[in-house]
Amino acid sequence: MWGETIRSFFEIALELTVLFVFISFAISALQGFIPYEKIEKLISGRNKAWGAAAAIVFAFITPFCSCSTIPVVVNMLKKKMPFGIVMIFLFASPVLDPTILTIMGVVLGWKVTLIYTVVTTFFSITVGLILEALGFEKYVKNVMMSGYSEEEKKFSLKGAMKGTLQLIRSVYPYLIIGAAVGAVIHGLVPTEWISGFFGRDHWWLIPIAAIIGVPLYIRLSSMIPISQILILKGMALGPVMAMMISSAGASLPEVVLLKSIFKKELVFIFVLSVISMSTVSGFIFYLV
Repeated sequence: MWGETIRSFFEIALELTVLFVFISFAISALQGFIPYEKIEKLISGRNKAWGAAAAIVFAFITPFCSCSTIPVVVNMLKKKMPFGIVMIFLFASPVLDPTILTIMGVVLGWKVTLIYTVVTTFFSITVGLILEALGFEKYVKNVMMSGYSEEEKKFSLKGAMKGTLQLIRSVYPYLIIGAAVGAVIHGLVPTEWISGFFGRDHWWLIPIAAIIGVPLYIRLSSMIPISQILILKGMALGPVMAMMISSAGASLPEVVLLKSIFKKELVFIFVLSVISMSTVSGFIFYLV
């Protein structure tokens, strides 16, 4: 049994390593051609549709971790960008990333990835604009973090290699952790137990999975290999995706950081919005 677990770990880890290194290098190279100035101008403009689209694009090309988005959010607020657009970015950035989405497509299937991308994009835009319309901007503290700087990005082979190494240092360990957890589940947890307790008929697991995902802080890069094994073992797609979205979108470290720039009312609404988004998304996957 342990031999099967170890073999499964190396198979999953090797597959993810090859995918991660190749895709990370490609994305790092492409970032040199992204017109950051034009995207920032669209985000700052008065046209909400273009601003929302630009915020989603910007979310695709920024760091993976939810905590990494906070300095960027502070900088956007400092530049007086529209509150709704800033919130769209805050919701979308941790859950939308080209590298992770590509790996998700290979591991979980392109249909799942497409639905995931559309659903998270739609809810990020909708919730962000609703919070602005309801006047939650008044709950932003007048606090500015230091340590965030903007760098001009131009294509170079050296820069692409440097970006790849940075991604490997910050994200790859979590990918391996996810592979290890997935291998243990694959080798030691009976298929009948997972399919029996977490199968498709148990719809009530979706909101529970969305709630427990927040304190777990399972990064998106870790959840992909874990999700693959859970689905193969018979766990329904709905609760798996609900937990994936909530754990990536509103981790406890991020909530702590948000308390330094948002008042408690906005922090509460942010967490509630992520849980709601995760729950509704889970039911969408449940019905697919």
